[in-house]
Amino acid sequence: MPGLVRKLLIYAAVDGLILQPFSQRNSAAATASAIRIDYKNHAINPVLHDWHHDENSHLSLEAHGIVGLLSISSRAYLISISRRKQVAKIQGKPIYVIQDVALIPLASQVEANAAISAAREQLIQDSQEPIENAIAEDESIPDNASSTLGKEEASPGSPATPARESEEKTAADKGHKKTTSVVEDVISKRGAYGRFAERWFSKAGWSSDKRRTLGMSSQDDVTKSAAVGETSDSTEQHIEAINTAAPGELAVEATELPSSMEPSRSSEMSMILLPKLLRTTRLLLSSNSFFYSYEYDLSHSLWRQPSLGSTAPLFKQFDPLFFWNHHLSMPFVDAGQNSFVLPLMQGFVGQKAFAIQKDTFSGNSTVLGAVESTDDVITAPIEESIGNGIAEQAQNPQSGEDSPNDMSQSFTLTLVSRRSVERAGLRYLRRGIDDGGHAANAVETEQILSSPTWSTDQKSYSFLQCRGSIPLYFSQSPYSFKPIPIMYGTSQANQMAFKQHFSNLFSRYGNVQVASLVDKHGTENQIGEEYQKQASSFNEHGGVEGKQIGFTWFDFHSVCRGMKFENVSLLIQELGTALSSHGWTVIKDGKLLQQQSGILRTNCMDCLDRTNVVQSATACWALEQQLAEQGFTIDLQSDPTTSWFNQIWADNGDAISRQYAGTAALKGDYTRTRKRNIAGALTDFTLTLNRYYHNIFGDYFTQACIDFLLGRTTEVVFDDFEADMKSKDLAMNMTKVRQSAIETCAKIVIEDHYEDLESGWTLTCPHEPNTLKGLPFEECVVLVTSSSLYLCRFDWSIEKVSEYTKVDLDQITSLQKGTYITSTMTSKQRDEERNYGFLVSYYAPTGKDLRRINTRSLESEKEPDEKLGEAEATQGGLDENNPKELSMINDKSKPVQGPKQHAQVRILAFKALAPGASAMKSDFGTEAKPQSESDLVENVCDDILRVATRLKKVGMDGPPERNSTIHVEEKPIISLADAKKSTTYLESIGHSIKRLVWA
Repeated sequence: MPGLVRKLLIYAAVDGLILQPFSQRNSAAATASAIRIDYKNHAINPVLHDWHHDENSHLSLEAHGIVGLLSISSRAYLISISRRKQVAKIQGKPIYVIQDVALIPLASQVEANAAISAAREQLIQDSQEPIENAIAEDESIPDNASSTLGKEEASPGSPATPARESEEKTAADKGHKKTTSVVEDVISKRGAYGRFAERWFSKAGWSSDKRRTLGMSSQDDVTKSAAVGETSDSTEQHIEAINTAAPGELAVEATELPSSMEPSRSSEMSMILLPKLLRTTRLLLSSNSFFYSYEYDLSHSLWRQPSLGSTAPLFKQFDPLFFWNHHLSMPFVDAGQNSFVLPLMQGFVGQKAFAIQKDTFSGNSTVLGAVESTDDVITAPIEESIGNGIAEQAQNPQSGEDSPNDMSQSFTLTLVSRRSVERAGLRYLRRGIDDGGHAANAVETEQILSSPTWSTDQKSYSFLQCRGSIPLYFSQSPYSFKPIPIMYGTSQANQMAFKQHFSNLFSRYGNVQVASLVDKHGTENQIGEEYQKQASSFNEHGGVEGKQIGFTWFDFHSVCRGMKFENVSLLIQELGTALSSHGWTVIKDGKLLQQQSGILRTNCMDCLDRTNVVQSATACWALEQQLAEQGFTIDLQSDPTTSWFNQIWADNGDAISRQYAGTAALKGDYTRTRKRNIAGALTDFTLTLNRYYHNIFGDYFTQACIDFLLGRTTEVVFDDFEADMKSKDLAMNMTKVRQSAIETCAKIVIEDHYEDLESGWTLTCPHEPNTLKGLPFEECVVLVTSSSLYLCRFDWSIEKVSEYTKVDLDQITSLQKGTYITSTMTSKQRDEERNYGFLVSYYAPTGKDLRRINTRSLESEKEPDEKLGEAEATQGGLDENNPKELSMINDKSKPVQGPKQHAQVRILAFKALAPGASAMKSDFGTEAKPQSESDLVENVCDDILRVATRLKKVGMDGPPERNSTIHVEEKPIISLADAKKSTTYLESIGHSIKRLVWA
């Protein structure tokens, strides 16, 4: 495949940022391959002139790749990889994890230089404890790689200081040929390596802080990890460091923007939240959870790797399901700069090397040892030294004598977990399934067993598993320790999404065996039963193309009660037949000897802790079977020398848990040691409290950021967040749901056969009837038939009509349309153009049945008499002593339609949804182009008038009061000034506190 830019320099020129492949800086080809990102329009183009003469562009930032462009409103930021760590080698190709990124504003040379300078200072600070040469990076870069000229520097994240730039120039002049040796590294460079090497031979070893700096695991990391939504003291210090490290990010307040970049009204709130967005973006990308490789396709399993002769760029071969920066990298794709498009995968990559010795006489196998540190697995010269080193240990047992009956073999175990970008997000904010059949927290995990050298003449094994939320529509409140799953959506909607989900799995993996670990009692029982019911129904109807689901419900907490997690072996025994039939993939000499024909899909409620225990036990079973094929019999469950296996799976569980729940996985002590004790239980309790804190205070904004970075939503998501400090769930296509709601309401509420549906809309209205400001506002359905107007209150969770009010068109006296401000807490709520609605005034004759409520019984409640209407008019929000409110519906100067005697004046208030959110149905079909709030209101009022006018013509011979014209007036329903006057100090203080805590 074409080469990628592996290292580049970023300069701030007068007219844009210059991105130049590192090794070509002073060559003629360098200028040709360098690109510029324009400050004004953010266009990406090749550099066509000699920008080296710009005296202000001497400051540069060294980067290891480009994540993409973050664009919001008129602002844009280049995200580059400033620090990384190599974590594995697969087929000899290095795999890296991102440790830090730099966000450089595309606003002006001054701002860009400030950000570059801050990023350089941060890198210098990070490298004060010299670790850069702890892992020598040997990438075996081909000489003909056009965009990768020369071997990478040993430093994964050191800044391009002036001194280094002169060294780089010398290296470039010499053709980038660099030779190193152990003697030179240790002796001549002891100043750079001394303190690092000193720790190797120190009894004290590494402190927790130093281990964290080096990317090593530490027990202290459990509660101090870079969780995405953390707002504890340690994370506040991290945020403070981010602000100090990147001052360019802070020059983003809307009031400080250049006049040419003033944000539009639609993005004002997103600009206010921009500093928090930038901090959260950096925390997400720097959380040691994003992985990449310049040569290996991390999105596909071992057998699905692109062929060696492939000419397609890596990003085109990368599986979109795991391509996390696809949206951010699209500007480079659109500009044709494929060599700068570096796909990222979120998840986990870990690697361990081990050796097994077998006594050919007795047949017993012994695990002699394992390389515990990932660093040692990937350290130069090559993996052969690892294999040979452990092999030597096998040939020289403790007795010091070689045994003619012994044979040994070295292996490398690699674990790769890939998180799906679909239904991506955080714990309680992304549950269940979406319309496309994508489950929340969906992760594919591949366990690879190979030789240390990845020799093609030896077998390589690939074993796949997957996890994912229960594939039904449900949600859980983040405000409870044991939240009850709340199911929503119709039975048909759940059935369709369920079928789509397993159709996706069948097409990707073959057969599917489900292991559901939820409780068979308590709060989890109901959704567990519904899951089993859907699976049975799916199989009874023939499945998909004859393929059916294997379903096993294993009550983990009940069977493993008393911390007896070893009872998971009972589940493995039960699944043995299915697992054996699925098998695994075996490759030798580049040929497929055996292919895995199915997959185990495991789930609990979170798909974290219980799931990780079961997946590690399944992987343990597979590894034992694969080693048995090669003549080695070991017991990974009880053999103390195999703790490295438990360690890598525990690390995997912690990584997935941090990405979804913000903390390390529970039950990690059992996964690591195969033992459960009180200390582990207490640790789990602490982690549970930490998760609870994240659920309430940190996750909502982070979820909005994830949706925005993935391109699932626009910057409007931040306006919505500011309004109620929450982010919306995008599981269901609400356009389709709203359209279906209109049709459902029409079938239920239109009783008379001579009534024809003219048009229908989804709007919002006050919670209480006959009020103007009955908070909270709720989404409703409005229908206009040939004779009546219907207000339908809809239960969106079960998609049924909960209540409706019917108004005859000849009883409507007036329509009023205009500004409708119901809250003044945020700029979006104060925007008079975006808060628009209309008011329907009508007479309600005494004794006429106008309102019905679905009581889920044989009887439906209704308004029985005039007294209820009077009570509603007074208690519901219309103040009889308020002249302004009464004047809107009792103005004697206005033409009045309908009988006045024995009737009450009532109102129906409606407010338009945001553009694109409202569904509409009429004789002319569904509206394709989103309408503005005012246009939508105009259309609704016009339809009411049109039908009422036609009704009037039909009834020309009727009583005079039935032929009166509806009076239409355009004036504010609640103006901004009136809304401000009615806003209490308590409301303002409450919102300020919420914003302080959540935003």
